[in-house]
Amino acid sequence: MHLQSKFDSGEFLYLAEIEPPKGVDVSDMLKNAKQLKGKIDAFIVPEMSNAVMRMSSLGASLLLKNNGLNPIFQVCCRDRNRLALQADLLAAGAAGITHVMAVAGEDPSFGDHHQTKAVYDIDLMGLLKGIQQLQEGRDMAGIDLSGAPKFVVGSTLNSGLSGQALEMELKEMSAKMAGGVSFFITPPLFDISTMKSFLSRIDLSKTRIIPTVLLLKSVGMARYMARNVDHVHIPDEIITRIQKAPDKIRECVSIAAETLSTLKESGFGGAVLSTIGWEDKIPEILEKI
Repeated sequence: MHLQSKFDSGEFLYLAEIEPPKGVDVSDMLKNAKQLKGKIDAFIVPEMSNAVMRMSSLGASLLLKNNGLNPIFQVCCRDRNRLALQADLLAAGAAGITHVMAVAGEDPSFGDHHQTKAVYDIDLMGLLKGIQQLQEGRDMAGIDLSGAPKFVVGSTLNSGLSGQALEMELKEMSAKMAGGVSFFITPPLFDISTMKSFLSRIDLSKTRIIPTVLLLKSVGMARYMARNVDHVHIPDEIITRIQKAPDKIRECVSIAAETLSTLKESGFGGAVLSTIGWEDKIPEILEKI
């Protein structure tokens, strides 16, 4: 339980998101991950993020595990019923994968297979309850298991809300913690002040909040996200910085490094570096801090 020991000691966690390939060629995924060995505590392996068909999180997590790397296997309500979800969790546990992240999953309309029918046999709270039951030695039908898995469980959290929406999010966060969640991943964060209301209501020393640090790739990407992505605030000064920089990619790397440093200094439990295919930039980000 590598992450749990770091939680207990209060260390800052460096996580990285690494996408499975859309195909069977895993050479780039493994090359990028191996270059980060010893620098990154664990790799979050998304389960077809944005509903785009790729290799499963379980398959890619097993490949990382077999190459001496620490995966966080993402379990998604969207694509599987309770039988398949439990089967995958047992397979992961038997293979020595000890970190899982439970998510609801984006609607298939976001992805590349628009005729897909979402499953949602159980919701996120139902999935968390199921993971808890498996760890207690019973499946979701109450039948005893021949050996129980042990997991450190994470989930998602929207920390940029306010008012009644924030109250509902905090209530749901408490329910998730009661359901066995040890850490929470937030949407991409560019301005810590957007979390002011949330941070005034929690104790970071007792709750592992791990914001996502997204590496922007261009002015266009920054503008698009600022206008169209819910719950993600990108300050105008960041867009201006990228626009004026002679080397825009290097400026984007610097912005990510600065955000990461701010999170570390502010008492967060860690950060997730999300580079959307630019995993080769992660060493440069880490070097800058």
